Amino acid sequence: MIVVTRKLTKAYGAVMALDSCSLGVQTGEVFGLLGPNGAGKTTLIRLLLGFLRPTAGDASVAGLDCRRQSVQVRKQVSYLPAEAALFPHMRATDVLRFFCEVRPGGRFQRYLDCAQRLELAELNRRVSYMSTGMKQKLALAAALAADVPLYILDEPTSNLDPNVRATVLAMVADLKRAGRTVMFSSHVLPEVEEACDRVVILRAGQLVHTQVVAELRSQHRILAELQGPMPPVPAGVRDGTQVVCQGSRVTIETAGELSPLLGWLATLPLADIRIEPVGLRAVYDRFHVGQASGLPLTDQPHEPAVSHEIAEAAP
Repeated sequence: MIVVTRKLTKAYGAVMALDSCSLGVQTGEVFGLLGPNGAGKTTLIRLLLGFLRPTAGDASVAGLDCRRQSVQVRKQVSYLPAEAALFPHMRATDVLRFFCEVRPGGRFQRYLDCAQRLELAELNRRVSYMSTGMKQKLALAAALAADVPLYILDEPTSNLDPNVRATVLAMVADLKRAGRTVMFSSHVLPEVEEACDRVVILRAGQLVHTQVVAELRSQHRILAELQGPMPPVPAGVRDGTQVVCQGSRVTIETAGELSPLLGWLATLPLADIRIEPVGLRAVYDRFHVGQASGLPLTDQPHEPAVSHEIAEAAP
């Protein structure tokens, strides 16, 4: 594990910004952080980087204690904050050179190549004369060109056009193929689903769910309208299936193959039916939309995979 937290907590008086967060990030993994504003994502990142001191618990990056060895931790990490502060009076090329020379062994051509791939033109322009999107490209080039084992990207595609967004995801995939680890925080769920191997969902400072993205491909949501009463769900269908009835509307979610359900569905008095992949949106809605998605809000944390990983990582 390159990142491990054990019951990591940050409180501001009575306000719990992060509450007993335990997780592990594997080397070479693209790991997503999901949750609305105020859920604790940025607090978690700042604790990992040593910008904040935890109220309780501990965290490590590459075997280094995030509180006691924060300077060494930051040498292992390239961090793109949600609102990157760049030098307004410097030209773009000088900003890239600065970030290159901050890290020993940095190759300036690598920074220029990243800028070119992100379609950052006019490198002689001063930052203060750049558009918001150009500033984001410059910050991305500075972050992604660093040669480190861990990249932490907070809202990396904000203010970017669709083509450049796709380029950023391709660059993240390149880092994964090179064996690097990426922590990816974003509100754009399709991007997270495309880029990440695994995601965690935070709510009010608590880690409430861990999702392996590959498992979503075998999960489906069935939306149906009934013409008559809903019959009892057969015992052979109940395992791994969630059925929610709201009047004539039925929502069915299955964690496995569709084939066992098809025979039962054919016996229902259906007026209409739609079958779609579950996707991260449906999973996210369980914890942050609740009844708006037609599914019950899950109140209890679900961390079995995380707890198992921490047990393996613990000395």
